Amino acid sequence: MANIILLGAPGGGKGSQAVRLVKQLNIPQISTGDMLREARAMGTEMGLLAARFMDSGELVPDEVVIGIVKDRLAMEDCANGFILDGFPRTIPQAQALDSVLGELGIALDHVIEIAVPDGQIVPRITGRRSCPQCKRPYHVQFLKPREGNLCDDCGVELIQRSDDTEEAVTVRLASYHKKTAPLVDYYKKAGKLRVVDGVGEMEEISARIFTILA
Repeated sequence: MANIILLGAPGGGKGSQAVRLVKQLNIPQISTGDMLREARAMGTEMGLLAARFMDSGELVPDEVVIGIVKDRLAMEDCANGFILDGFPRTIPQAQALDSVLGELGIALDHVIEIAVPDGQIVPRITGRRSCPQCKRPYHVQFLKPREGNLCDDCGVELIQRSDDTEEAVTVRLASYHKKTAPLVDYYKKAGKLRVVDGVGEMEEISARIFTILA
């Protein structure tokens, strides 16, 4: 049993490490975006409510997101644990999640912060590229294509996401530090926080995380 929240700045490696945790622990990775899309597709009460906001281009209110989180955590595949990736993002969301977990009788085991200095995050994100055809990811430094700026599989020109520019990344980091970073102190006071050095090879970072979970 392992009920885990992953924290960390955008581009800090949460998604990559979550994939490894899913394989190792055989528990689902749950992201806000996935939950909203699944709830909408299933036509649940909360999903239909969220769809109204999504279709109009508005942010889905916290109370609706929390309702969807509660429905998702109550599903059978979460019986042996879960990994929350990208939620909560704010102190009010964390407090609401505490209430939901209490109602469901679920104990939170670990909140793992993958800590990476801002100076390393910017080149990590701005160096990302992807194939517009097959969506295969690349990086100008860490995961280069075999030939030029062309996808190894499709041979088409790789692209950079519009929000992966240095200007956009700087804005995202500022938003993270203002809204989400306070969660570190919140969970530290609750005795749940575990900080992992997010600098190094992916396997090294995974080993640090699994040492905490052992």
